[in-house]
Amino acid sequence: MKTRKNELYIMHFSSLANKEEIRCLLKDFNPLHVHRVQSGCKCFAFVDLGSMQKVALAIQALNGKLFHKRKLYVNSSNRSPKRTPDVTERPQELLVASPQLTPKASGEPCETEKPKTSFFAVPMEMRGSFLVLLLRECFRDLGWLATIPSIGGEVGLLVTSTVPQTPFFWAMHITETLHRNMLALFSALAEAEEQQPYLHDSAVRRGTRGLAEYHLGSYGPAWNRCWVLDRVDSWVVVMFVDFGQSATIPVQSLRTLDSDDFWTIPPLTQPFMLEKGDSRSCVFLRAPVWEWLLRRGSQGPQDAFPSVSILLVPP
Repeated sequence: MKTRKNELYIMHFSSLANKEEIRCLLKDFNPLHVHRVQSGCKCFAFVDLGSMQKVALAIQALNGKLFHKRKLYVNSSNRSPKRTPDVTERPQELLVASPQLTPKASGEPCETEKPKTSFFAVPMEMRGSFLVLLLRECFRDLGWLATIPSIGGEVGLLVTSTVPQTPFFWAMHITETLHRNMLALFSALAEAEEQQPYLHDSAVRRGTRGLAEYHLGSYGPAWNRCWVLDRVDSWVVVMFVDFGQSATIPVQSLRTLDSDDFWTIPPLTQPFMLEKGDSRSCVFLRAPVWEWLLRRGSQGPQDAFPSVSILLVPP
């Protein structure tokens, strides 16, 4: 019988590692099932080993072992991925509290329910230090950071990326300014795409600005701005700065985009945290709406979108 006690939780491994490689890593423990999850440039996995004894042995054997040039962190999946295992050792500014009500068993005396707080580690891509580095290397301007705390209450959002099982997500704040920036940026990239040469292998390294294909749902692939987060052999992990989404792609698929002319428009998307407990209806606008949005012309996008009632707290 499958239970969480029989599952091994593996975190912080390379995004290049697939399910078969994870299964091979654990071959001595005869894994029954491997569930791999990728959130941004972070990867983790749940592996059913069939018994608590095997889980204990695997933790002892694999904790700290190098896998794809990275140290593994291995633990029992009883410790939920919602709560980072080393949460007590992390700086407090990297943690966000989310209040929840403790359920009361039937038959207990009627008492005031006390809130129980769950802590979520802020994803690496949403932390201030990472955003400052991205803005300095890509846009040469930190002014965009000042716009993040200014958004709250009822707003229109186009959600571009979510972090599973956490309250964090990336979204575009739908305004006239966003609409103008999208038209200007996507038009410029579409015109320049064929003129931009592919990057030479030796020029692709961490911190490189480039152009790569991003799939906009049913709208199809389109070339968009990206920033190289890491490189392993012939593969790179890039972040599409206008969507808050990372991907692993071949080195030879990157085009050059180093002219500052393409980096004057700030990132179209930004990080948010949804605060639970809001009783109002929450409506997230998701793809496919790209083609419709880009064809709105000078009318702007706001008037025809359904109202969005959510309580937002920037991380």
